[in-house]
Amino acid sequence: MMSAPTSAAAPPPAARPTVRELFVAFAIISLSGFGGVLYWSRRMLVEQRKWMTAAEFNDAYALCQILPGPTIVNLSVVFGRSIRGLPGAAVALVGLIGPGMAIVIFFGFLYAQFGTIDALQRMLTGVAAAAAGLIISITGKMAEPLFEDKNWLLYAAIAVAVFVTVGLLRWPIWWVLLVLIPVSIAIAWRAPR
Repeated sequence: MMSAPTSAAAPPPAARPTVRELFVAFAIISLSGFGGVLYWSRRMLVEQRKWMTAAEFNDAYALCQILPGPTIVNLSVVFGRSIRGLPGAAVALVGLIGPGMAIVIFFGFLYAQFGTIDALQRMLTGVAAAAAGLIISITGKMAEPLFEDKNWLLYAAIAVAVFVTVGLLRWPIWWVLLVLIPVSIAIAWRAPR
């Protein structure tokens, strides 16, 4: 598992999961993954199973964002490998992708047959709103460890800068990240601890 400094408030580390437990956990994440699986991944790994601390989850998630491919898929592979090597990476990946893929194929078939029904269109609009709520909720939970750091105002300034430049000004995300990633690394490196 990823190492992080322990504090008096940190929960005791949970026992290392078996390969079977990894598969079951990621299959549950996949099946719970309404609106995306980030919320459910954090809930399973940090809150329910206590296989990671909140800070470890944020660190692993940040690492997985810079890797090519879907971030949560990367997280399943990185986490599974850190716990049980290559078999752990494989079962976490299959657990995450397998059930969801089967369900998407089934619902894709149904949507192709019945997608033009007006009531279904209105229902999907409601589902999209609920998914947006989950994203807002997980953003708040992932920000909690940052507020424990005495430099949290600097981190909040970077987050606001990204939101304003990409969300409001509609600047290309790649240009914003090319500037703000080195700035945020410099701030974190130079900030007093």
